[in-house]
Amino acid sequence: MQNDIRQCLSQVIDPNTGKDLVSSKALKNITENDGKTTVDIELDYPAKTQAPIIKKLAEDKLKECGITADVNVTQNIIAHQVQRGVKVMKNVRNIIAISSGKGGVGKSTVAANIALALQEEGAKVGLLDADIYGPSQPTMLGIHGAPTSVDGKSMEPLKSHGLQVASIGTLVDPDQPMIWRGPMAVGALQQLLAQTNWKDLDYLIVDMPPGTGDIQLSLSQEVPLTGAVVVTTPQDIALMDARKGLVMFDKVNVPILGIVENMATHICSNCGHEEHIFGEGGARRMSRQYGVELLGEIPLDINIRLSMDNGDPIVASEPDSKPAQVYREIARKIGLLVAQRNKDYSAKMPNIKVSND
Repeated sequence: MQNDIRQCLSQVIDPNTGKDLVSSKALKNITENDGKTTVDIELDYPAKTQAPIIKKLAEDKLKECGITADVNVTQNIIAHQVQRGVKVMKNVRNIIAISSGKGGVGKSTVAANIALALQEEGAKVGLLDADIYGPSQPTMLGIHGAPTSVDGKSMEPLKSHGLQVASIGTLVDPDQPMIWRGPMAVGALQQLLAQTNWKDLDYLIVDMPPGTGDIQLSLSQEVPLTGAVVVTTPQDIALMDARKGLVMFDKVNVPILGIVENMATHICSNCGHEEHIFGEGGARRMSRQYGVELLGEIPLDINIRLSMDNGDPIVASEPDSKPAQVYREIARKIGLLVAQRNKDYSAKMPNIKVSND
């Protein structure tokens, strides 16, 4: 019976990965108890909305093969490799940097909505606002107040829309400029990352400062990053700086998961006319040039801006809107690309002790 089930499910293709359930090792267990057969399928990417689809595909194929079985579909997101010489954090399995070569391209908006979209797919998600000179996540996520400390040494993450959040913006006066040199800013961010009591996160999304200077380079070398996403607009000037971001991550051996083109097109709310205000196809050309994936093209939509100003990102406030759907597609691609990375086995490595006995 088990061989028949394996043979049958080897013909079922996961529409997200393009691989069958057997060769991809998604088929975990086949149990028979009191004449009842149960099939357990475990996905390695966040798939709350995809699980019912894969369950039906498996059940339909089993019926076609003349097999009666209950199918359970779950997900298990594990830690993946980071830069050589950098240790994976204890309570954070994967850290993803959302970066941009220049400011004003909507990086922080993209970071917040991707975090919420991953959470909608069933992942445990945190968001670190690393844009130390212009922390905007407290406003965008509607966060008020400062973090608390239980032991006087570490901070509890703030909560917003279910996300665990840490931001320098919650620790300083919002009207006070951060007049810090590079080493001070890097030190503050490292403390914010390490001294926040993140609780069992599948993904920590890092809203990086714009640019490719000292802070960005230090974070890319010292923070255990599973991968990076570069945000740009179609405009030539933005693309020029986005290329520098791609090259920076490549030089410090951080995998580039892909490019997001923000403000790709504008559709008039009155007449429906579509116009490429900032240019057309720039991110697609750059993705082909550097051999990285174009994760998605987000429209220029007034409701995105309004939702962020109101502290209620569009993925949460208007989940059925076109922009929210695009963000969810981008988040799903990121989850799949992370799952393709090599696993991290450092936590399983034995400790070797040398003694004179």
